[in-house]
Parts: sequence; C-alpha cells; structure tokens
Amino acid sequence: MRCLVTGGNVKVLGKAVHSLSRIGDELYLEPLEDGLSLRTVNSSRSAYACFLFAPLFFQQYQAAAPGQEALRCKILMKSFLAVFRSLAAVERSVEKCCISLGGRSSRLVVQLHCRYGVRKTHNLSFQDCESLQAVFDPALCSNVLRAPARVLGEAVLPFPPALAEVTLGIGCGRRVILRSYQEEEADSTVKAMVTEMSIGEEDFQQLQAQEGVAITFCLREFRGLLSFAESANLSLSVHFDAPGRPAIFAVKDSLLDGHFVLATLSESDLHSPAPRSPELRRLVPPLQAHSTPHLDDFANDDIDSYMIAMETTVDSEGSRAVPSTSLSPGLRPPCSPGPYSEDNEAEASTQPGTPPPKKFRSLFFGSILAPAHSPPGPSPVLAEDSEGEG
Repeated sequence: MRCLVTGGNVKVLGKAVHSLSRIGDELYLEPLEDGLSLRTVNSSRSAYACFLFAPLFFQQYQAAAPGQEALRCKILMKSFLAVFRSLAAVERSVEKCCISLGGRSSRLVVQLHCRYGVRKTHNLSFQDCESLQAVFDPALCSNVLRAPARVLGEAVLPFPPALAEVTLGIGCGRRVILRSYQEEEADSTVKAMVTEMSIGEEDFQQLQAQEGVAITFCLREFRGLLSFAESANLSLSVHFDAPGRPAIFAVKDSLLDGHFVLATLSESDLHSPAPRSPELRRLVPPLQAHSTPHLDDFANDDIDSYMIAMETTVDSEGSRAVPSTSLSPGLRPPCSPGPYSEDNEAEASTQPGTPPPKKFRSLFFGSILAPAHSPPGPSPVLAEDSEGEG
C-alpha cells in the first residue's frame, strides 16, 4: 500500500486522526479499492468511528501491489497521533505526506516532506489484524437532523468540558434542545448546574423528527466529530431511533466519508426514579404500552440495534473466519443476556469522559450470544474434613 497526500489534505488527514483519538486507543488501517479506511472502537464497545478517504483525496493511491492482496494493520493510536501532534505546524510546514505499508517491511512508514527539503520519517510498528467492520444503515433510522457543523458547535460550546453526557431532543415548536444530562443520586444534597441550548428549526438543513423524541449520548466523542466537521466546513447529520438504539453521526464530502456510531441511554435508565425537571420529562418519550422495563439492558433489545460486527479473514495458519452478523427484521432469535451484561461491563475500563458502560447497550454481539451454563451436578469438595470431625 502506498498513498501520497498533498497540500491542505494533510491537515484534513491529521484532523481526522485527532477525532478518532477521542474514541479508541488503537487505529485500524485498511486500504480498500474505494479508498483508505481508518477505523477505531472504544474499549467498552459503545462507540465506533470510521473515516473513508476516496482515491481522489490522494495525489497517488495504490491499495496493493499488482497480483497481491491488500494488507491491513492495527497500530497504537498515540503512535499515529504523534505524527500529526501539532496541526498548526503541519499546516505551516508540511507540503506532502507519504504513507506506505509493504509485506517485506515490519513497519508502517509515514514520511512528511516539509519546507526547505526537510523530511521527517516515522517508522511505526503494527500488528496484523482482523477487519473491523461496522454493519449499520442510516436510512433505517426514523429521525434525521442535518445542520452546518458550525451551528451545532456553537450549541455545545457552553457545556463544561467535564460533562460526560448530553441529551438531544425535539421540544415544543419543533425546536432542537441540547441539555446537559446529570445522573442525580438519591442521597445527594448538592444541586448540579444544568445547561440547556435551544436551536430553531430554521437553522437546520433537514429536520425529520417528531416532537418529544430524545436521546442521550456521550459528549466527548460527539465533540471530536464536530471539531473535524467545522474545520472542513461540512454539514453534520444525526440519524437516530428510540433511546437505547445506536445513534449515527455522519459527515460526507466528495473526497471523504465519516461515520461515528454512539450508544445511547436506554429507556429504563431515562425513566429511573431520580427526579427530573419538567423540561427533561417533556423531552423523554413515554414507554409504549407493550414494552416493559427490565433490569437487564439486553433482555428487551431488538436485534437490529446491534450494528457492529467483528470480521476476521482466514490467514495462512488456517484460522477460522468469524462472519459479521446481519439479520433481517423478520428473523430475530430469542434475546438473552450476553457477555457484555451489567456485571461484566462494570469491570471494563473506560476512557476519560466516557460514562459507565453498564448504562449503555453494547454495540458488539450483545444479546445474540447465549450465556454459558455450568453443567448440572453437585459442586466438588474443595477441602477435606478435619481430623477432629472424624
């Protein structure tokens, strides 16, 4: 694989890497016929991000040598981020960037051609990996918002940097409401400050949503995509369904395509007994008559909400491939709690700014994996009887 980025596109590439660094600690790089794909996922499997740069984005692009298969690799995010650490310096001095990955070399080579003939070469170690592939379709979402990134960027600007979650909903008069989400404790006597922003319908390029719908998601990852879209002067689209279903944030241009898939709080968490303000209660839609709350987030999941699947390909050692899961709405297996239940997710490590993963529905395999059952029978004796007991 070999690609050459020139001019202002070098900064665009660096800005995309900065946005991905807000999601995960590992970067999946895969050259495709449609362009170069950069993907990542966080440790709790509640956020996924992907940028696809078209061949026209590069001055030169070659996915693989003739007669050879394209290589894909996984590298540490902080290693690749170090190449574009200072975007101001990149814009000021870097004229072109060359990225190459060969079968004989055990390094991903990133070379920056700077002014006055200066060249900076970064040899990054990598690992062969499976293909991280997301299965989602924004067209299936019933609610769509699209607005210039500048409008949404100004709306989230008043929120404090330490805020973990934000609620996006449609209020009275079809105004879009952004409100800080605070999890109130029963024994807490401290009242947290609540920030709310309201945007008129006229500021949106598309607003297809009913009054009363609302979702709550992580603000940190959302800000990462907003920062990229603002720098590229792009519009941002938000596709979502009911609370608990993944929300899709997308940017699109003739030269690139970006998608962030973020988990949202489920209805059981939004309807917790903690007190809420009247404005927030109006934003949260009531439970349907046929739906019943359940303590386990995965017991009532719709199989369509699991939009992320891991794919592996058969390598030279003959390892088995794990196909991606994609079922039609009419073929839904019985739902059962999966390995990413509340107990297991509570032990998983999360990144700063990411809320506890047990409150979110996992985007990976969730309820399609059956729990392991221990074989019936008496439990084994772990210690012998003492001599005093005969």
